[in-house]
Amino acid sequence: MYAFDLIRPRTLAEAVAALAEDGAQPVSGGQTLIPTLKARLAQPERLVSLWNIPELRGICEDDAGRLCIGAATTHAAVAAGVADRFPALAQLAGGIGDPAVRSRGTLGGSVANNDPAACYPAAVLATGATVVTDRRQIAADDWFQGMFATALEEREIVTEVRFPVPARAAYVKFVQPASRFAMVGVFVAQFADGVRVAVTGAAEDGVFRWTDAEDRLSDRFDATVLEGMAPPADGMIGDIHATPAYRAHLVGVMTRRAVAAA
Repeated sequence: MYAFDLIRPRTLAEAVAALAEDGAQPVSGGQTLIPTLKARLAQPERLVSLWNIPELRGICEDDAGRLCIGAATTHAAVAAGVADRFPALAQLAGGIGDPAVRSRGTLGGSVANNDPAACYPAAVLATGATVVTDRRQIAADDWFQGMFATALEEREIVTEVRFPVPARAAYVKFVQPASRFAMVGVFVAQFADGVRVAVTGAAEDGVFRWTDAEDRLSDRFDATVLEGMAPPADGMIGDIHATPAYRAHLVGVMTRRAVAAA
């Protein structure tokens, strides 16, 4: 680590003003950023904490029936707070990391970071959620732009994510046991106008929609319609844990399990 200033604003307006200063970088739960600082892979002059801003916390429902979750809401709070209304999202949040990670990690931090193996991006993309910032609203299909890349602009702050609640949904992941990240994770969501399937952990470009599976499931929501199906191995991650072909195979397996669970 090294010396830096830590700024703790109490309102969103104060946070926006603090981030306007040169060398400032936001930090929410810090589950990614703090290890990055320890490794000296990033060296901001000042960190602006979003942790103690009441405007960025909490769960409510809007007039459209969407679950609106503040960006600084922890994984543990999401798991407890949406269990009745959106069990699939609660299960996803409750399966992230371990209790220490879930008590500090936040929804907004995960969505802004867009780790290619993170769980929340699958839920955001599969439900067609809306990411709200201090400046605008961005549809999920426009938000994710590749590994660790999003539509978020410099000094822009994620304030909330608005999730449409599907008729049926489930999230299933093949866990990498050391990190608890998804080696492959699949979120399936059925709405009145069709089905969306989002996959995390598998592709080099990060979370993606498996449209071939969506087409089949929109016609008939049954795991058997996906028998023998898998996306192409091209573009899948290959590492010490799994080859691209194995990850592609796992996408098919996890999707069928998610449909059965839903």
